[in-house]
Amino acid sequence: MEDKIFLLVKVTIKTTHPDIHDAIAELQNSDVIITSTDNVRVLRTEIIPMNTRNAKN
Repeated sequence: MEDKIFLLVKVTIKTTHPDIHDAIAELQNSDVIITSTDNVRVLRTEIIPMNTRNAKN
């Protein structure tokens, strides 16, 4: 069976960005690795973009 699940991930950061929204925007372009288990094969992972304010908004 193939299905989608949504996992909430807590990330603690330390940043030199003066605005936390800039740090969030930068992290949204990073990779996330969730490995398969004996009973579950991970097919795809992605970070769902948040609508944060940044210099472009």
